Amino acid sequence: MQREKNIRISGMSCAACAARIEKAVKKRDGVIDVSVNLSTEKGRVRYDPLKIKTYEIIEEIKRAGYGAETIEEEDRDRAAEMRKQEIRRLGILVLISSALSAPLVASMVLMLLRVHIEFIHHPLLQLVLATPVQFVIGWRFYRNAYLGVRGGSPGMDLLVALGTSAAYFFSVYNGFIMPLISGGAGGLYFEASAVVITLVLLGKFFEARAKGRTSDAIKKLIGLQPATAVIVRDGGELTVPAGDVVPGDTIVVKPGEKIPVDGVVLSGASSVDESMITGESVPADKGPGDPVTGATINRFGSFTFRAERVGRDTLLAQIIRTVEEAQAGKPPIQRFADRIAAVFVPAVLGVAVVTFVVWILATGSLAMAIVSAVAVLVIACPCAMGLATPTAVMVGTGRGADMGILFKSGQALEAAHRTGIVVLDKTGTVTTGELSVSDILPTGDMKEDELIFYAGLTEKKSEHPVGRAIYDRAASKGEIPDPEAFSSEPGKGVRAFFKGRELIAGTQSFVEERGVDLSCCASVLTPLEAQGKTAVVVAIGGRAAGVIAVSDSIRDSSRGAVAELHRMGLAVYLVTGDNRRTAEFMAARAGIDPGRVIAGVLPGRKAEVVRELQRGGTAVAMVGDGINDAPALATADVGIALGTGTDIALESADIALMGTDLAGIATAIRLSRATIRKIRQNFFWAFIYNCIGIPFAASGMLNPVIAGAAMALSSVSVVTNSLLLKRFR
Repeated sequence: MQREKNIRISGMSCAACAARIEKAVKKRDGVIDVSVNLSTEKGRVRYDPLKIKTYEIIEEIKRAGYGAETIEEEDRDRAAEMRKQEIRRLGILVLISSALSAPLVASMVLMLLRVHIEFIHHPLLQLVLATPVQFVIGWRFYRNAYLGVRGGSPGMDLLVALGTSAAYFFSVYNGFIMPLISGGAGGLYFEASAVVITLVLLGKFFEARAKGRTSDAIKKLIGLQPATAVIVRDGGELTVPAGDVVPGDTIVVKPGEKIPVDGVVLSGASSVDESMITGESVPADKGPGDPVTGATINRFGSFTFRAERVGRDTLLAQIIRTVEEAQAGKPPIQRFADRIAAVFVPAVLGVAVVTFVVWILATGSLAMAIVSAVAVLVIACPCAMGLATPTAVMVGTGRGADMGILFKSGQALEAAHRTGIVVLDKTGTVTTGELSVSDILPTGDMKEDELIFYAGLTEKKSEHPVGRAIYDRAASKGEIPDPEAFSSEPGKGVRAFFKGRELIAGTQSFVEERGVDLSCCASVLTPLEAQGKTAVVVAIGGRAAGVIAVSDSIRDSSRGAVAELHRMGLAVYLVTGDNRRTAEFMAARAGIDPGRVIAGVLPGRKAEVVRELQRGGTAVAMVGDGINDAPALATADVGIALGTGTDIALESADIALMGTDLAGIATAIRLSRATIRKIRQNFFWAFIYNCIGIPFAASGMLNPVIAGAAMALSSVSVVTNSLLLKRFR
């Protein structure tokens, strides 16, 4: 017997925290599996309820030093408010820490310029400024460092605590104790401790803002659900909350209303806009026996349907759960710095201790032993290591914004470089998602301008997107008069009269049912259908006048963007709900291999298609723009949404392109690769000074002042290297 529980976890600061919680929970008897996601602050636990209870799992997480509660114990509004409070709190701490650190930085700059101002360089003033930053604002680092050591997984927090403490306490020694012993003061390093804490906190602030976006997507999905439904009860119509609908209820839907739940049409006919689910721009025709989906919009006719799936069973509810599970199921990103810290921190501590002991035994000088050991800790202070990732990410995301590419977080920027497969949604992504006239094919003596004129006149009062596309094309050539009479049959076609003549525009069967011979049009209808176009037959006065084709047009940037992705060595797939014939036609126009076309994909299966591709071990990027793409965007290693897409697609994605140019996909991946290269180079610069300096410090050949200068130089090297990303093209 197994159960699964989602738990919200607070207080995590790095990937080591997630690993620590997993380790603590996994050791409990009855826990089958646990996955903790740092970015969404959620954990998913599979357990045997006969061996362990939920509250025991919660208590175990709390004993590890973190806050925890099951998702069901809180509503989403309260969770959103808690996140806002955390962001505000971090923002205030960053401002205070920056204000206190600024005079210390000014002191360092003035010293380098050989300008001495007694007041600003006074040890007491610097102590007063640095102490609240070190022990009040920086308390979280000491707490997390303790938890890391206790849990056997030290991370960046321990490095920050050790390095800043070494700089702080050595400054206290040099400024206040050394004058009492020798009569002269040593160098002060208060600015090093304060600035490191300020910069790391700034990174936490940006991280907290990024985490809040995932719940916004869920909130907007929930907002799509209609609030009420009109049901037939006791021979009359009754308006009830949508949540009160039960399977078997008969529901009435009028034009312009949202369908409240999933079901099957009983009577009536209409066209339903299902673009928010399917992504397809053409409304789906519905009649008795056809399924309808909750939250889609009824456009034209009225109908009744039988409720079949309500509440948590509707397709929209399933999409919401898929997005939540995909977001919660992403493995935590193991930060490069944290992995290095697991080895680096014990090594530095060991070197410092050995240095102290060796100098005591060799010389008997306590002062020399302290100075040498502190020099080791000072030069190992993680200033450059702390800057290596955030500075590159900051410059990379800024450069991306300049180029119209919005990376939602540093994690998105890091993850994109691993992409090996790019999955493109068709409608609204590879294509424009807007219908337009693609072919005007008159028969007999009819001219193109005449055919589009009469077709536009016939469709002038139509509300169907196909009819509107034909009318817009006709109206672009001149004014179109009103028809003398007009009628329509949803999903079939329209009839009108003009100057006594009957005009018909619609499907082949609709026109033939009115006695019109279409043998002259047969040769053009088949090729148009093979190309995935919607063919509208036009008849005037009982005779066929021609065929007008309407289709979704491919984006101008699609072919060039696909070619660039291929040049980068990426495999490009096309996924769509269309039939294979239409999909392969569009794929050919975009330059996508027909063997990489995945057609006939239902809305709920897009995320599964992504998971199937991921099973090959290659990172997958999903590109889409519709609500139906949200689960796949969240499931993919990297979700990329077009800026013209729905808000929900944009919120679910990791990267948003601020326009419709698909070339931004390749640019985003190239920028990610360039940023990762910079991060790796930064770690080289961060460690080269340590590798060279630590042996000198341990041997007593490097005093703490020079160690501090080397530490500062490594930071300057890292920042300068990161700024080179501004030249990315």
